Amino acid sequence: MRVNLFRCALATLLCACIPVLTDAQVSMLGPVARIAPAEYAARRAELIKQIDSGVVLAFGEVEPVVDWPTFFQVPAFHYLTGFGESDAVLLIVKRNGAVSSTMFVPTRPRAAERFLGARTAPGSLQSMIGIRGRGIDSLKAAVDSLAASRLPFYVVPDIHFSDFAQEDSLTRGSRFFLQLRAAHPGLVTIPLDTTVERFRARKSPAEIALLRRAARISTLAHREAMKAAAPGCGENEIQAVLDGTFRRLGGDRPGYGSIVGSGKNATVLHYMEDNDVLHDGDLLLIDAATSFDHYSADVTRTMPVNGKFTPAQRDIYQLVRDAQEAFVRQIKPGVSVVVASNAGKDVINKGLLRFGLIESDSATYDGPAGFCPPTGCPQRLLYAWHGYGGHGIGLEVHDPAQYYSEAGQFGVGDVFTVEPGIYVSPDDLAALPDTPKNRAMRAKIGPAFEKYKWIGVRIEDDYAITTSGVERLSDGAPREINEIEALMREPASDLPGGGKCGTTGNR
Repeated sequence: MRVNLFRCALATLLCACIPVLTDAQVSMLGPVARIAPAEYAARRAELIKQIDSGVVLAFGEVEPVVDWPTFFQVPAFHYLTGFGESDAVLLIVKRNGAVSSTMFVPTRPRAAERFLGARTAPGSLQSMIGIRGRGIDSLKAAVDSLAASRLPFYVVPDIHFSDFAQEDSLTRGSRFFLQLRAAHPGLVTIPLDTTVERFRARKSPAEIALLRRAARISTLAHREAMKAAAPGCGENEIQAVLDGTFRRLGGDRPGYGSIVGSGKNATVLHYMEDNDVLHDGDLLLIDAATSFDHYSADVTRTMPVNGKFTPAQRDIYQLVRDAQEAFVRQIKPGVSVVVASNAGKDVINKGLLRFGLIESDSATYDGPAGFCPPTGCPQRLLYAWHGYGGHGIGLEVHDPAQYYSEAGQFGVGDVFTVEPGIYVSPDDLAALPDTPKNRAMRAKIGPAFEKYKWIGVRIEDDYAITTSGVERLSDGAPREINEIEALMREPASDLPGGGKCGTTGNR
């Protein structure tokens, strides 16, 4: 794909001249939210209540050793401190009921400040975040002294993504404790990751306000992407519209790698290349959202590249939308996520049967060895194979939620996604074992599969359960068919002359 660099440069210049916020955008975003220092202090106090006596150590992120990406704080460390600078270490000591907290931070000589900017001085931390500060060079002596006292050490792991905790074994904190245990044989170390995750699962009103703003910025970006999309446009150009809108409206960074997948790419759950060309008649699936003050939204919209859904695309899209609504109707404190998921599954099952994509409500197929039980997998799973109830959101895009507990029930303070999807991929059908059951299924569903092939639809919204009820945080981007088609007829704000991308220049 050859991109017209002049057009991209011109778009960049024009975007730079657009006001940071229009009056309408300011109104949609609402008031700016922040978490008060007192809330961080309350979190630390609640954490220290969980132990009798001991030492709590939490490591922040280190300064990046590459020019990109920029520094971003470890979620658990941010949750406990709100401190946004690199290489910091929080130490809390509880002994005979008395508690003391110290933040160890590096200092930066003036010569380095000229290149990298100033750091917060240790003496300023008490007034800034309510924690006494010391230089990082005194950390080892302080920890060695405490280790010699035989107090147990409680560890807050310094991992960025709990999804990949098992692979994240070379963090600064893990290396520090390897050396500490070698120097002090018999030292007792106890992880606090599950405790901190339990606290993080219930979002405070201030956290919900940050997620609300992140979701509203994200949906405004989705609106701009809908207006920009057109045949001939590059997936990368749509991603640029999204990322630019995130930053212009105050987001600190994309909350995760943006997924901008058109045509066949829309049937790949985590398609990340974003380098294909949008074609007339295809769908475009966008799963992208911003982080605001470290709190990440997660929003997905699916739209027709040419602005008009085909009848087959409308069938699948409306089915996904109906399944999402069926799930949402069940949400309230005390209700099991299984109940809500079953409501969505029932809608999907009935729709797939109506379209001829499955043989019956109870029909199964033979999966690869070890993939399905002996009785087979439900045929629904050929198309709808991920959870409808999504996941919690917060400091991580996959954040803890209260309904992850053994009881599996929604509660006040849960903030999470609802994201049903259907993906009709001939590659999935072709990969099935050649068995009599599968051959019979292929013969029966073949005509319907041909009608709907390569249609991928996901609709994802963010919801919060508050004392006032259930709130959809991501209500700024249309998700009904007629609303999407109407918005896509509007001119794009971020491109030369307000036009569609891909409509000028050569590829």
